[in-house]
Amino acid sequence: MKKRNWTPYWLILPTLIYLALFFAYPMVRGLILSVWDDEASLRLQSTASITSDAAGDLPQGTQIRLLDRQGNLLSDEVADAANLLTEQWFLATGVDVEGNNIEGWVSENRLRIREEAEDGTPIMGTIRRKLGSTADPLTDIHESASSVSPVIAKVEARTELFVQEVATLEVWFQIEGENETGETLTGWVPSRFIQVYGDEESGRIDRANQGAFTLEFFEKMVNDRFFWPAVRTTLLLMLFIIPAQFVLATVMALVIQARLRFNSIFLYIFSIPLGVSDLAVGILFFSIFTQNGLLNSVLQGLGLITQAQPYLTADTRHWILIAIWLAELWRATSIVMVIVVSGLQAISDEVLEAAELFGASFWQRLWHVILPLLKPSLQVALILRTILAVQVFAVVIALSGGDIVTVLANETFRQYFEFRNGNVASAYAVFILALSMLSAVFYLRAVRTQQELS
Repeated sequence: MKKRNWTPYWLILPTLIYLALFFAYPMVRGLILSVWDDEASLRLQSTASITSDAAGDLPQGTQIRLLDRQGNLLSDEVADAANLLTEQWFLATGVDVEGNNIEGWVSENRLRIREEAEDGTPIMGTIRRKLGSTADPLTDIHESASSVSPVIAKVEARTELFVQEVATLEVWFQIEGENETGETLTGWVPSRFIQVYGDEESGRIDRANQGAFTLEFFEKMVNDRFFWPAVRTTLLLMLFIIPAQFVLATVMALVIQARLRFNSIFLYIFSIPLGVSDLAVGILFFSIFTQNGLLNSVLQGLGLITQAQPYLTADTRHWILIAIWLAELWRATSIVMVIVVSGLQAISDEVLEAAELFGASFWQRLWHVILPLLKPSLQVALILRTILAVQVFAVVIALSGGDIVTVLANETFRQYFEFRNGNVASAYAVFILALSMLSAVFYLRAVRTQQELS
């Protein structure tokens, strides 16, 4: 039996782990966030207990009526939750109406604390007097810290009780509301999930605990007032940046490939932008186009203008687009150039010499020989440059602040960091991913070699 060679598998394993952790997992998480609402509806319980049977679900934002309330022991996990309502119960000892010694639980609503220890711990209190002629003058003492637990004794108003223990309970409400089909549901929910109005008889579901598939975040993205301006600007930049970059990159690559004198100097000069970050390029071009920048200084020095002109303002949006175009043209053309140079070096000199021998001019050799043989390199360069154009961000922020002129990547940032809406930000990210993938498929189909066509 032939022994399997595991070496190739071990060599590729780190790459697979890297792709899984830093590509597949973030992409899947982003897709889930864009179509899954973690707080779509609130589960109602049949009793005031998380372990009780479900009584139905009400969508987030539903208007509700409060029917009853009850306290349950508060867990540390929800102690800091918003809208959380709590009540305290005291384990107290004293004498009931019949003169018997008792020990049981009484609510903070019925016991007024009179004495406290140095650390604020309650020591002793007296029973509050009930108001109203029809109210029972006696106060119930319960077996446990709950209003629905058995009553073990009754005490009169102003009776002194000594506090042995304090329990903090989370308030649960029995609510009533209508679901999406118009059906009226009744059930118990914790106070942290609802907002109680001032009348203490009504409220709304503020948070939820049940997830569901939804296209709501894509609808919010499309209806966002910045979405279509961002799409238009992104596509406009792609339309103007990519063709100009490929023409310049091809010219630069041909200059280097021509093996002129001081050829290496041209390569070094053309490669300078590769070492500059996006933000640094944006700041550099901001210093050129700002009102007190280099452009106005040169124009004033040549006498072409009498006073500095504003370029990067809301009234001169076209100048902002021109500045972004020039900045991206300078920054990323060298990336395309490197790929084209690599492709040119793969073309055999014999092929070019044969074309020249048969009388082909430079432009004929370029159009009928060089460019067809460069198609594999052009595919890679087009895909890479389009992805970078769709994701342009730092240059736009530096030159416009992200408000006057905006792009898709900027709106993704705005939704996530300013509005704290990770779901809509994920929808933007998925839309950018879709644009990148569609453009990649288009280039792979449109720019094909003769071998791929056959």
